[in-house]
Amino acid sequence: MPRPAGPPTVRLRRLAAELSALRADAQLTREQVEEQTGVNQGTLWRIEKGQAKPHNGTLETLFDLYGVTESRRTELIELTRGAKQPGWLAQFKDALLKEAIPEVYAAYIGFETEAKTMNTYESSFVPGLLQTEEYARAVMIDGWPMEADAVERRLETRMQRQIVLSQKRDGRDPLELWAVLDEAVLRREVGSRAVMRAQLGRLLEMGERPNITLQVIPFNRGAHPGMSGAFTCFKFGSLAPNIVHTESLAGAFFLELEADVERFGLAFDHVRAMALSPRDSGTFLAMLMTE
Repeated sequence: MPRPAGPPTVRLRRLAAELSALRADAQLTREQVEEQTGVNQGTLWRIEKGQAKPHNGTLETLFDLYGVTESRRTELIELTRGAKQPGWLAQFKDALLKEAIPEVYAAYIGFETEAKTMNTYESSFVPGLLQTEEYARAVMIDGWPMEADAVERRLETRMQRQIVLSQKRDGRDPLELWAVLDEAVLRREVGSRAVMRAQLGRLLEMGERPNITLQVIPFNRGAHPGMSGAFTCFKFGSLAPNIVHTESLAGAFFLELEADVERFGLAFDHVRAMALSPRDSGTFLAMLMTE
């Protein structure tokens, strides 16, 4: 079952995976860990699922049982210090901006900031990382009712997010983005014709970057797996297990089960196979701009 808003950060998920692997290497069940350390099975389960941040004392107890070296202990304890910090948003100086960001959105930004690769399929909107300021503002104003100040704060956040596509992050390369858009995204007039023309131009420009792949699924390609709704697959490499984000009127969800992640990964493989090639997608965008 999907878990609603408030998933753990990438660092907490990585720590959870590391602790689970250490217990497996020690060939211990959670029941045996409780018998030998007094750490409650339920607490250990939440720690290994990334649903609870362990105290240093609990970590040291587990490290002693698992036979963890000093250097490894230092590395894992360092993870706990940033385990609740959702990327750049945690350091953002504008307190009012933080208040305007729902918890699930903050978590999404954290995953976006930490991910190595992001594969996204959109059926209605241009992905936030590729939106112009005018398009983003129109989406917010014409969407759910929102105070003018909140719109501007949310808009500032969206524009700030886009730095992941152009700047190195803690020594790592910029985010690799692969976006597949249904033709409906490009045909829907958001804001005005001028706003959409500028947005199409932005997509053409961004599609030329080496770390961005952009594809379009034309209407004439027929039915495809993405018709069930938009989704995003975050891939973290060795940093943490992959995760999937989906969103609808029922709410936003992060899927972490391996079977779910594999299913959405397969769906993305299907939609990009059905889409126009990146080069033909650029031609398609240019054609729409002339209409």
